[in-house]
Amino acid sequence: MPSEPSAGDPIPQQCRLIEVRVAELRQLFNAIDPSPFRERDLDPRAEEFIIDWAKDLPPTEPWALVVHLERAAGRTDEATLLREAIHAYFRARVVTSRRRLRELFRRGRISLMIALTFLAGSILVGDAIASYLAGNRLSDIIREGFLIGGWVAMWRPLEVFLYDWWPIRADGRLLQRLATIPVRLEYAETVSTDDWRSDWPAVPVGERSRAK
Repeated sequence: MPSEPSAGDPIPQQCRLIEVRVAELRQLFNAIDPSPFRERDLDPRAEEFIIDWAKDLPPTEPWALVVHLERAAGRTDEATLLREAIHAYFRARVVTSRRRLRELFRRGRISLMIALTFLAGSILVGDAIASYLAGNRLSDIIREGFLIGGWVAMWRPLEVFLYDWWPIRADGRLLQRLATIPVRLEYAETVSTDDWRSDWPAVPVGERSRAK
């Protein structure tokens, strides 16, 4: 690990690092989100960067997130606040991912019932027409057309249960790991300054006003 001053969670040995460099902590978070710091969404670019890096890491090895901050240390609890905010955000994403998976399976079950009904109806109608036009070559064409149409209707539920669910499950597992990942702050300066006082949202608005 680098020798700069740091704070936060200890980094285990043989740990794969996700490294982010920002001038201020607020660059990690969505500037237009009015939520309190611990409930604030990550900036979309920061989130995409962290997730894309995590996807390239071996899933069997431990991970850690290191934030390189281009200022000296400020509040003694800012590393803790950062970890809690990042963990809370990814926990919320895990809940959203599970909800998406449940909704996908619900739609898949409904689609399967509709498709099976349509397939059964297509077979019955095709057989009825084939019987009515018995001996006519056209009857075979119509019957096969209805049968093909019925099986085409089965594609969407088969797509859900064979292909659509596992990418969502994989994303959920990745988000779950990020929701518990060790987070450490690395500071660029050794001499303490007052730069941290303007680094909202690390400092509540009221406290920042009193500090001026």
